Amino acid sequence: MGASEAWLARATPDQGETGRKRVDTQTIDRTETDGQTAPVLVVDGLKTIFHTMDGTIHAVNGVSFYLREGELVGVVGESGSGKSVTMMSLMKLLPEPPAEIVAGTARLGRRDLLQLKPAQLRKVRGAEVGFVFQDPMTSLNPVFTVGFQLIEPLREHLGLSKRAARARAVELLALVGIPSPEERLNDYPHQFSGGMRQRVMIAIALACDPKVLIADEPTTALDVTIQAQIIELVKKLRQELGMGIVWITHDLGVVAGIADRVMVMYGGLVVEHAPVA
Repeated sequence: MGASEAWLARATPDQGETGRKRVDTQTIDRTETDGQTAPVLVVDGLKTIFHTMDGTIHAVNGVSFYLREGELVGVVGESGSGKSVTMMSLMKLLPEPPAEIVAGTARLGRRDLLQLKPAQLRKVRGAEVGFVFQDPMTSLNPVFTVGFQLIEPLREHLGLSKRAARARAVELLALVGIPSPEERLNDYPHQFSGGMRQRVMIAIALACDPKVLIADEPTTALDVTIQAQIIELVKKLRQELGMGIVWITHDLGVVAGIADRVMVMYGGLVVEHAPVA
């Protein structure tokens, strides 16, 4: 039994038909036995497969983990181990077909994200769960200004007026360290450097003050200096905003510097799960 499964087993005395103790997020107290806050996100038994011409690929094979408010969990593992597929499955960002989520739960508070209808899930994406993708050039729409892409979620999720949303967008760009933010709202993604585009992606992910931020190798394509700047930025924002963060990376040095706990994946499984020390 891995660390996450051991925690899930301790979370509730109830047993299912299989005899395995499973978590019931409705009965979790706000504090656990170690005095820390209760999880904001609990994933249990997640399984995702891909249907291909050559047969079925089992990409995620029963992943379980939890994330507390204000905590940063590092997810490491070799390419193809299931890190990104796990996180994209939570938000149903994978094309179905060929992908199919065949088992598991992903509870954000009292709701199971995997059971939400598309319209309900759209209200969660960006508003309660922010996602920073690996490549900001392909994640940002090249035909819309950065300002439009920042303002749109603010108006959609928070119902802000155009003027209020623009003012908030300026604040967000300033928050992530982009100089002359009011002027840069009118620029297009190709007018930003790689590091600046990644900062814009972080600003969009933070726009609606989400409870959870998922960062999928956000510094992999950047040079070492920009990587350090982005990592310092995330440390600062985590302290100021108090959100739970899942950080996917290949770099154990990055994890050692920013994470509270580390989850190691291999072959679609969590093979190790422990405090970063």
